[in-house]
Amino acid sequence: MANPSRKKKTLGHFKFGSVLFSTTLSLFIVGLFGVILIQARTLTKMIRENIEIQVFLDKGLSEEQLKEIQINISARPFILTTTDTIGLRFVSDEEAAATFVESTGEDFTKFLEDNPLRDSYVIAVAEEFQTSEQLETIAKDLEAIPGVFEVSYMTDLVESINKNLLKVSLVMGGFILILIITVVMLINNTIRLALFSQRFLIRSMQLVGATRGFIRKPFLMRALLFGMIAGAVASLILFGLVQYTKANIEGFAMLQNQAMLLTLFGVLIVVGGILSVFSTLRAVNKYLNMSLDELY
Repeated sequence: MANPSRKKKTLGHFKFGSVLFSTTLSLFIVGLFGVILIQARTLTKMIRENIEIQVFLDKGLSEEQLKEIQINISARPFILTTTDTIGLRFVSDEEAAATFVESTGEDFTKFLEDNPLRDSYVIAVAEEFQTSEQLETIAKDLEAIPGVFEVSYMTDLVESINKNLLKVSLVMGGFILILIITVVMLINNTIRLALFSQRFLIRSMQLVGATRGFIRKPFLMRALLFGMIAGAVASLILFGLVQYTKANIEGFAMLQNQAMLLTLFGVLIVVGGILSVFSTLRAVNKYLNMSLDELY
């Protein structure tokens, strides 16, 4: 005949094992969506870094005039600047002609005596200045610089990118909200069901004079531990998945942001602990406030 205490202990381990599994699975789903958001953010940044303004110059400018225009433009706050480079480069008319011939296969120098293309500066625009209104203001500002012939940028492309990014952000924001609500409910219900078998233990501790804080403490400590373990396990699985994908999908490594991934893993561990403690606290308080008849 089976030992009742051993059976009860096994059942308790099973219940809390199911809590750990459910919490890990929930946090993994949240983390997976977080990884997707990080990749999307990195991809968006790469797309936006390719939004450029071309500043075409008057012909016959001297070296001093070109230098003065460069200094004037480089002082503008809308130029994309990174730790390695500044988003401003000079393209001579000869370089522009060579690029045109290479891309089109048509050598206009054979039937034109003069190069119709102009010297220009190509400016990479910082992300916070990439609305249609701001770009129009920037173009007018640059055209006012002495020696500037014309300012050009792809208006339709900028508007299309901004509209599509807004739509994607709204859709993903809705998914995030639904996902958070679902995960919180799942973890809360799982922990509440797991503590259901402990309700008479809680009542017994009350009857012998234990304070509410004393009764809550072991449950909350275990919940914190299980939640953080679940977050750590979910993070390890995600890390393995990211590394596997990076090794097997070409170009995926370009979308990696190690700092944001590490932050995500830390958030999963902290959130796992907080959600588990919060759900456990609610469940324990519920059983503490129940009458004996309600416990049955």
